[in-house]
Amino acid sequence: MNPDLTPVQAVACCSPLAREPLSEEVAEQVSVVLKALGDPVRLRLMSLVASHEGGEACVCDLNNAFDLSQPTISHHLKVLHEAGLLEREKRGVWAYYRARTDMLENLAAVIGGTPT
Repeated sequence: MNPDLTPVQAVACCSPLAREPLSEEVAEQVSVVLKALGDPVRLRLMSLVASHEGGEACVCDLNNAFDLSQPTISHHLKVLHEAGLLEREKRGVWAYYRARTDMLENLAAVIGGTPT
């Protein structure tokens, strides 16, 4: 495996865990994605974005779901975006997020053992 892969590329190219062991480099890169999902707020944010009408949500749509400040919500969204789990599009002063379902499917394939 190429140690220069991004977390997104690492998850997309990996063989399922049950087929062959991950290299140390790929395991490090996939762990970035898993760490991003390992926080309960970020896991809920992924769920809220993915299930939002039209499959995308504005930060303004997500703030009321948490007892957290808007900058804190934005930080968590940034972590998910940098891990490759969310796409982000700026529209005026707001950022809109869409779940990368391809990444979630690839991650499920790596963990679940089904071929990608």
